[in-house]
Amino acid sequence: MFRFRAGGQDRPRPVPGDPRDPVDEVPRVWRLAVYGFQHVLAFYAGAVVMPLLVAEGIGLQGEEVGTLINASLIACGISTILQAVGLPGIGIRLPIVQGTSTTAVPSLVSVGLAAGGARAGLPTVFGAVIAAGLALFLIAPLFSRLVRFFPPVVTGTILAVVGITLLAVAARQVGGGDTGAADFGSPGHLGLAAVTLAVIVLLHKLSRGFLATVAVLAGLGVGTVVAAFAGRTDFSKISDADWVGVAAPLHYGTPRWDSMAVLSLLLVMIIITVESIGQFFAVGRIVDRKVDGGDVVRALRADGLATAVAGVLNSFPTTVYSQNIGLIRLTRVKSRWVVAASGVIMVLLGLVPKVGAAIAAMPASVLGGATVVLFSTIAVVGVQILLQADLTDQRNTLLVATSVGIGFLPTAYPQFAEQMPGRQLHALFESGIILGTLSAVLLNLFFHHLRLPRRKARTPGPVDDPPDYMQHEAHVAETP
Repeated sequence: MFRFRAGGQDRPRPVPGDPRDPVDEVPRVWRLAVYGFQHVLAFYAGAVVMPLLVAEGIGLQGEEVGTLINASLIACGISTILQAVGLPGIGIRLPIVQGTSTTAVPSLVSVGLAAGGARAGLPTVFGAVIAAGLALFLIAPLFSRLVRFFPPVVTGTILAVVGITLLAVAARQVGGGDTGAADFGSPGHLGLAAVTLAVIVLLHKLSRGFLATVAVLAGLGVGTVVAAFAGRTDFSKISDADWVGVAAPLHYGTPRWDSMAVLSLLLVMIIITVESIGQFFAVGRIVDRKVDGGDVVRALRADGLATAVAGVLNSFPTTVYSQNIGLIRLTRVKSRWVVAASGVIMVLLGLVPKVGAAIAAMPASVLGGATVVLFSTIAVVGVQILLQADLTDQRNTLLVATSVGIGFLPTAYPQFAEQMPGRQLHALFESGIILGTLSAVLLNLFFHHLRLPRRKARTPGPVDDPPDYMQHEAHVAETP
């Protein structure tokens, strides 16, 4: 059994499966519901935006857009439960929230348009999603060999890049969400964000225990109430939504096989996988669990299986949601069963569109007040992990600096992606998280794993003249 020091004393550290282990702890039902709902609020916006982007890109309109959103919530809930609870040989069994990946949007849109666009293109899209998910499930054991390539200097850098990159999203939410709106960044939006942030900060200052752990939820609730009194909340869509509704599996028809579409999605999945591996290790460090090659294989199998199931349920590839990592660190609630509860809530929201519409009515600026803290916390966790690395080594310093800099490029100027030829390069340069992750992994390989051949020093012969600087030193020595 491992041990750790606390207050100068050695205490036993619970092993996995021990009921004292905070990862395996099962809180009371009402706490599961409250903590799980808090995770859903942190996650919900991203899960809704991704299918909206795909629908807009391929020209889908009307009720079909709502169908994709509901399917996305159900798929994300199933994926989260698979990771947190697991099956034999599947799932990492850590508090990891899974959501649909926006990284796949360009490829999904391109595949859908090439196959006819709108509803006609979706059978090819979902066929590629199912095939790419099954392929990842089968090749997952190959990634177990990558464990040694994710030391603290890499995982810490990845989380720092994730936090810094996501701050651009938080800033957009604080301003109101729509950068093209006339009132974007107005005092009204900034005021709502400030109210939410103030509640979170005050609860952490003035309270302990349960209230501190639900500070984000309380901040979002108070911010939404203030927004309602200020007339900045639109509840009209709640009455239009159905109480119960879900599309049948393969709602858009039998999946179609297209080799180029499958290859395109598989390449995107591999890129997402490299990013996910770094975040698996980061979550392990936050909850004090060692992640090894076997854990990575089980996690990626869950990713692959969940993606294949998502395709059957009319949804898209899933990945780790970084904002929920920040929530775990901020609240210190490490139970995987809390995250599993959030997965159940996601599924229920997908089955009850009216409840989802109520959550969607939350103003973007209110959500921004919370995400400023959550996303910044991710960067702070990255810095804490980096403190475990040897930053006196100039190679490590250069690795961190270069990766953070490269990861920030798409955040500062998204136009870089628009200049890239091909879907894959466009997807790569569109995400600062992926660029920063690949940079950290490749530089770690270059500095610490690549062995370059060294030239043997030539021994000077008797006829060789000494170098000029030696002649100069000899002359100075002989000068009286």
